[in-house]
Amino acid sequence: MGGPTISWSPGRTDADSGKACPPDGRLPDAARQEDHVRAIFYRMGFSDREIVALVGAHALGRCHSDRSGFDGPWTHSPTTFSNEFFRLLLDETWTERKWNGPKQYENGAKDIMMTPADLSIRDDPDFRKIAEEYKNDEEAFFKDFAAAYSKLLALGVPQKRKKFLGLF
Repeated sequence: MGGPTISWSPGRTDADSGKACPPDGRLPDAARQEDHVRAIFYRMGFSDREIVALVGAHALGRCHSDRSGFDGPWTHSPTTFSNEFFRLLLDETWTERKWNGPKQYENGAKDIMMTPADLSIRDDPDFRKIAEEYKNDEEAFFKDFAAAYSKLLALGVPQKRKKFLGLF
């Protein structure tokens, strides 16, 4: 897929049934804006920079109306990990799609889409500053994404405490 190397540690055990899983609402609702996106990620200990980096994973894949309600890819190369999501988010003109589904946006060619939560990355000044950086510096995006995704993978994984020696 062309993306960064991600470090991770095994250890989280899958549940035997869905009854042991966390309730819905642990992931951002794509129909909502930056306050909601921040609330979800802040409670897990993520910064704005980490949030924007993680949203950049929308370079991959697409939405399916029978699953999320939204429909379409975010980029023209949904099997390639790159900073293209940020270029499209910031450089394309997005208009509300007229359809029988949740509010989403499409570019002028009507071949890619963004959700309201995606556009909040463009519209919020603090998020936008980071998105502009990632649009112009794929290496910085890859580095920050790798760190943020590794942190996300480690949530709920028991960690052994390591002792470090340092000078004070």
